Amino acid sequence: MKIAFVFPGQGAQTVGMGKDFYDSFAIAKETFQEADDLLKEGLSKIIFEGPMDLLTETRNSQLAIFVVSMALLRTAQQQLPDLIPAACAGLSLGEYTALCASGRLGFKETLLLVRERARLMNEACEKVPGTMAAVLGMSAEQIVEGVKGLQGVWVANFNAPGQTVISGTKEGIEKAGIVLKERGAKRVIPLTVHGAFHSGLMQKAQDGLKPFIDLAQIQDSNIGFVMNVTGDFVNGVDAVRCNLEAQVTQSVKWEQGIEAMKREGIELYLEIGCGKTLTGLNKKIGVASCASIEKINDLEMVHAAT
Repeated sequence: MKIAFVFPGQGAQTVGMGKDFYDSFAIAKETFQEADDLLKEGLSKIIFEGPMDLLTETRNSQLAIFVVSMALLRTAQQQLPDLIPAACAGLSLGEYTALCASGRLGFKETLLLVRERARLMNEACEKVPGTMAAVLGMSAEQIVEGVKGLQGVWVANFNAPGQTVISGTKEGIEKAGIVLKERGAKRVIPLTVHGAFHSGLMQKAQDGLKPFIDLAQIQDSNIGFVMNVTGDFVNGVDAVRCNLEAQVTQSVKWEQGIEAMKREGIELYLEIGCGKTLTGLNKKIGVASCASIEKINDLEMVHAAT
């Protein structure tokens, strides 16, 4: 069976995520401890005890989601050694987990790269306030056309049919909401986010992250890697670097990436980490076979499915 590992992004975090794996599997506990040691801070305590406001801060949530996803992945691969992906992908931050899971960058190097990404994006959020909103009941093409010419508005995520996210200044998003509703959008739902991710307001974060990506010891891998900016498989180290850099300000083409994997014959999409957001999106895209690893009991169900 051709399996794709897919990894969640920022926003999936919940206080206590991964604690059952930490308590039950040595390899998971070691992953959390390794992260704490490398970061020289108590990230695990924030993950397990919160408070939610602290965990949700960009500088913490990105690291937390990456570490939890990797702890669950390492446990799954230890318990189910035949579980080998044909491809990996992740939503926004989750792309870094996919980078590591596909063998292109080691855990330590990816963790430290995520720390810089989180720090720079957190700073950008503080310096240039912004927000995001989900637009429902309207095609992506209609949304792109609808926001064209509006100041301070970008299309941030092409998540699934009928679900697209816009990003930008608070004034820009308010104006876009009015315009899109006039053009037929059913709902424009403000998102509880720290800033305007995947928009031009993140340009300073992208510029600051580039030197760290350029220095990262990224390698080639025989596991397919589907990236957000292209919405397709990306080959070659230089192309991977280019896409990681651009991803900070460019749109996330999740729907297109899933379609690319469908064309390559992926039979099972396995979401690894907190929540089932990607599983829900994938079903809307038309994926018939999805599974997730979030709780310990999920390991048995995945074993049965594979």
